[in-house]
Amino acid sequence: MIETVLDSEELPAAHRYEWWRELLSQSSQPTVVTSVHVDTFKARSRQLSLGPARVSVLSYSPMRVQRTKALIARADPEAYHLTLATRGSRMFSQSGREVVLHAGGMVLNDSSRPFESRPVGEAESIEGIRVDIPRPMLSLPVAKVEQLLGAPLSGDVGVGALLARFLIDLAAESGSCRPKDMARLGVVMTDLITVLVAHHVDAAEAVAPESRGQALMAAILGFIDDHLGDADLSPAVIAAAHHISVRTLHLLFERQGRTVAKVIRHRRLERCRRDLAEPLLAQRPIHAIAARWGFRHPQAFSRAFRTAYGISARDYRRQGTPRAV
Repeated sequence: MIETVLDSEELPAAHRYEWWRELLSQSSQPTVVTSVHVDTFKARSRQLSLGPARVSVLSYSPMRVQRTKALIARADPEAYHLTLATRGSRMFSQSGREVVLHAGGMVLNDSSRPFESRPVGEAESIEGIRVDIPRPMLSLPVAKVEQLLGAPLSGDVGVGALLARFLIDLAAESGSCRPKDMARLGVVMTDLITVLVAHHVDAAEAVAPESRGQALMAAILGFIDDHLGDADLSPAVIAAAHHISVRTLHLLFERQGRTVAKVIRHRRLERCRRDLAEPLLAQRPIHAIAARWGFRHPQAFSRAFRTAYGISARDYRRQGTPRAV
């Protein structure tokens, strides 16, 4: 089981708030919940298992959450939690710091220290993605990490943007992943978090080389996705954008048993396949869809699509629904 869903909508409205309070008070990290939205309270949690790490996609009515010393003494998973806000605003406080978290912002906290979260503004719903990782998985000195607890982290630029996009894409695509995929993605996610924290506390020298390699690969794949429509996308362009040699770029991909060209072609084909199955694009010519995603020559696209999926692009579109491959 890689996904667990907890949804208050499955209960009568009168029981939803108490059910959520009880759920959080009896969790591995007990917290106290209070809210002024008792009568209309709603909450949903979709929990994804990524090996030792866990990702929770959360949506709930505004509420105040507190973790006290007494609750820590009762149960403590000894984990770090990184929260990415995707809707609404919240105030987080831990270790003497307070930060107002708006959509796109992130904050790191420690389950072994008291903290508080409360809503800010008038949003009807608070949404976010929370990562729970055991402390030993973050390969940085504890004293360095502690400098960042409760401090604001941007999800709009640099490594923070890479991590935020990774988490949002993971939440959207997890249903297509197998358990082994999720475990591997957990490694990538932990490496990105490690590099983000190291960046902010100037501890880059403490990051393991493999973590830096994973973060670089994530950045490269993100760049490829952002430029798939550019027919001139090439290893030389990608290498120059990341200040590495073309040889180093090829070595990074060879270590994962693939080539740069095959990755670009596969990702382009997947975008084309998605568009061909989209009813709103039914009137768009197939060659226009192919060109949108970087295929200069319609015949080359047709051959590549049939080779990849065992069916022509035209017949695939006629089916009207995505085909498992």
